[in-house]
Amino acid sequence: MTSKQNGKQRVCFMLQVKPDRLEEYRLRHAAVWPDMIEALQRTGWHNYSLFLTPRGELIGYLETDNFQLAQKQMRDEPVNARWQSEMKDFFVETDGKDPDQLMSPLDEVFHID
Repeated sequence: MTSKQNGKQRVCFMLQVKPDRLEEYRLRHAAVWPDMIEALQRTGWHNYSLFLTPRGELIGYLETDNFQLAQKQMRDEPVNARWQSEMKDFFVETDGKDPDQLMSPLDEVFHID
């Protein structure tokens, strides 16, 4: 479930990074490919942040007009296929899915501006 504020959906999700891959995961995200960033922006991923706990819980937050559409448009981006292929092995229990297919929005229970 997502919530809407000023016509934008606010989306938060969690994934689990393998504990032995945390440092490499951090390094990869310190140098995200410019064409990946451009694709995210072009497909409606705004105010996008990832937070990583010491135990490997990855919390993502973004704002978009339509999360399902933004996900679909990213799946159509060739750079995303390359990125997801490289990131897949960082995550616990993917069942063969790319990490972006595992994003399941969390329920927002409180918000204040």
